[in-house]
Amino acid sequence: MRPPVLYPLFTSLATLKGIGPRMDALYKKLCGDYVVDLLWHLPTSVIDRSYTPQLKGAEENRVATLTLKIAEHNPPARPSLPYRIIGRDDTDLIGITYFNAKGDYLTKLYPLNHKVVVSGLLERYKSSWVMNHPDYAVPVERAGEIPKFEPVYPMTAGISGKMLRKTIEQALEKTTELPEWDDPHLLAREKWPTWRQALLKAHSPTPDAPITDVGEKPKHLQRLAYDELLADQLSLTIIRAHHKNSSGRTFPGTGVLTGKLEVSLPFTLTPGQRLAIAEISGDMKTQKRMLRLLQGDVGSGKTIVALMAMLQAVESGAQAALMAPTEILAKQHHARLSKFLQPLGIEIGLLIGRGRFGVRQPTLDALASGKLKMVVGTHALFQEDVVFQDLGLAVIDEQHRFGVNQRLLLSDKGRGVDILAMTATPIPRTLTLTAYGDMDVSRLTDKPTGRQKIDTSLISMAKLDEVIEGIKRQISKGAQVYWVCPLIEESETVDLAAVTERAALLKQFLGKDVVGLVHGQMKGEEKDAVMRDFSLGKLKILVATTVIEVGVDVPQATAMVIEHAERFGLAQLHQLRGRVGRGTEKSHCLLMYQLPLGATAKARLQMLRDTEDGFLIAEEDLRLRGAGEVPGTRQSGLREFRLADLSRDGHLLDMAHDDAALILARDPELKSERGQALRTLLYLFNRDAAVPLLRAG
Repeated sequence: MRPPVLYPLFTSLATLKGIGPRMDALYKKLCGDYVVDLLWHLPTSVIDRSYTPQLKGAEENRVATLTLKIAEHNPPARPSLPYRIIGRDDTDLIGITYFNAKGDYLTKLYPLNHKVVVSGLLERYKSSWVMNHPDYAVPVERAGEIPKFEPVYPMTAGISGKMLRKTIEQALEKTTELPEWDDPHLLAREKWPTWRQALLKAHSPTPDAPITDVGEKPKHLQRLAYDELLADQLSLTIIRAHHKNSSGRTFPGTGVLTGKLEVSLPFTLTPGQRLAIAEISGDMKTQKRMLRLLQGDVGSGKTIVALMAMLQAVESGAQAALMAPTEILAKQHHARLSKFLQPLGIEIGLLIGRGRFGVRQPTLDALASGKLKMVVGTHALFQEDVVFQDLGLAVIDEQHRFGVNQRLLLSDKGRGVDILAMTATPIPRTLTLTAYGDMDVSRLTDKPTGRQKIDTSLISMAKLDEVIEGIKRQISKGAQVYWVCPLIEESETVDLAAVTERAALLKQFLGKDVVGLVHGQMKGEEKDAVMRDFSLGKLKILVATTVIEVGVDVPQATAMVIEHAERFGLAQLHQLRGRVGRGTEKSHCLLMYQLPLGATAKARLQMLRDTEDGFLIAEEDLRLRGAGEVPGTRQSGLREFRLADLSRDGHLLDMAHDDAALILARDPELKSERGQALRTLLYLFNRDAAVPLLRAG
C-alpha cells in the first residue's frame, strides 16, 4: 500500500487546473501520468530577465525587461508586413514588432499612452532599438508576473512554456517535506539540503546555480541524483537477496559431458572462458540460486561457456533452456549448438512463436516427459503451455532485451532454477551497476585464438561511387558484404524508403540477383528466407538496417559498409562491425561519413578505427555522449534516469551502491523508522513495482 504522505503526488495530472482530456494526453506524452512525474521534469536551462536597463547605454543582444510608455501603433499596409509599435522610456525609443498578429489584440495589449512592461531579446536594427515578439507584455501594475529567472523545460508540441511552468508550480504546491531517508551524517558531510528544498531549488534555477554545469553539480542536484540512484540500487539489492535467499538446488555435474565437449572442440578455450566456466560451475554447485551475467565482447566465445553450464545441469539430471530475443538468433543458436552436441549424442529442441502445432507439440511433449534435456527458444519458452519436467538452468541471451519480469517467468518454470544471462553489448561499469546490479558478473575480455583483426577505414559519403566499385571487385573475388543504412529520423516509413533506395541502387550496379534486403518491417518468414540465401552464399550483398546488429552469424561475410556512421554511437558501431571477422579470412569495415564532421563525431569514428576493445569503446561512448544519449539504451532496456547522469555521477552511484548494501544488511525488511522512509523513496521512484519489490524483500 502506498504511504498516505504520497497520495497528493500520485494523483492524476487531470486534477490540476487547466488540464482537460486533450492536455492530459499531451502531458502524459511529455512526462507521465502523475503529479510526481512533473516534479522529475526538470528545467534544462534558465533565462535571466533581471536586466532592467534604460535604453540609452543598454547592451544589445541580451534579454532585457523594459518599462515603456506606448507612443504609436503602426499597422501593416499589407498582411505580409509586420505590425510595429513604438514605445519609449526616459532616454530613447524602441520598435516592438509582431508578425501575423491581430491588430485589436495588440491595441489591447499595448494601450496608447499607458505604461507596459515587456521582456525579450533587445537588439539593434540599423541605428534603432528593436524587440521582436516579446516573451512578456503586461501592464506596469502586473510587472511581478515576469520572473527574474525563468526556467526552460523540455517541451512537446501543444504545450506552451508558460502553461508548463504554471502546471509545474501547481505540482510543487502539492509537495510537503517527507520523512528523511538519507543518513544525517551523509547530509551533513555533503552539505545537501532536504528533499523538498532540493526539488524547489531545481525548479528555480539561477545563473549562478544552473541545471547543467561543466564542473561539479550543484548540491541540490547532487542530492536528487543520489536519491534516484539509491532507490535503484535498493531495488536491485532486494531482488538479488530475494533470488539468492529463495530455495535453491545444487547441480554438481559429473564432468563427463563437459569433458567430451571440450575434447571435441576444434579450438582451445581461452583463459577468460575457463575462468568464466569455473565461476558459473562454482555457483551451480552451491545451494544458493545462481544469478550471474556473462558479459563478453563480440566474438569472445560466450556460447561455449553457456553450453558448458547447460551440460553441467544435464549431467546433474536436470534440463536446460536458452532463451534468445529474436527468432533469427534462436535458430542460429539452435544450429550452432546442435553441431557441438552431435558428437555427444545429445538432441536440443527449438521452440519459437511461429511453430506450427504439429511441429511444436512433439517438442512440448518431450520437454514435459523429460526426454528432451535441452531447448532453445524465444519468449515462447515461458508461455503457459510450455512445461518442463525439471528445469534447472535458464540461459538468457541478450539479457538487456528482456525485462526482469520475463526473466522471472522463465525461472518459475522450474524449482530453484539457476539463471545465467548473457550480453554481447560491452557496458561501462556504471551502466552495468544500474542495469545488472542484482547479478554477479563474469567478463570475457579475450578473444579465441585465430580470430582475425578487422581493418576499419573512414571514407566520405562523397566517394560513394568509388566504394561501390570497390565492393564490386570484392564480390568478383567471392566476398560477401553487409551494407548498413542508418536511422534517418523517428519514422519507419522514411527509414524503409532509404534502405530500399540503397538496395535498388546496388542492384543496378552489381546485379539484382546478388543483392538482398532485410529491414524491421518485413515478416519473419521473409527475413528468414533472405538470411538463409545470404548464409548459403546465394546473395553476395545484404542491405539492412540495424536489424542485423545482434544475432547474425555468417562467417564467410568479410566486409561491411556502414553509411552515415557519424549518426551511430560508438557501441552500436562496434556491434555492427562484429558481424564480420567471424571466420578465418581477413575482414574489412568501411565507415562512411557525411561532411562537415563535428569534433565529437570525428573522435568517435577515429576511436573505432583505432581499437576493437569493446569495453574501452563503451566507456568512451559514455564519456562522449552521456548515458542518456547512448543509442540503443531505450530499446535495450537499460535503466533511464531522470535526475542522474551516469556519465558524470559515477561517484554518486558508487555511494548509492555501497549504502544500499549496508542499509539492507542492517534492516533487511526496512522496518526501522529510516526503513519506512526508504519505502517512501522506493515508491517515489519505482511506483507500482515497489509493492512486489517490498513483498519480495
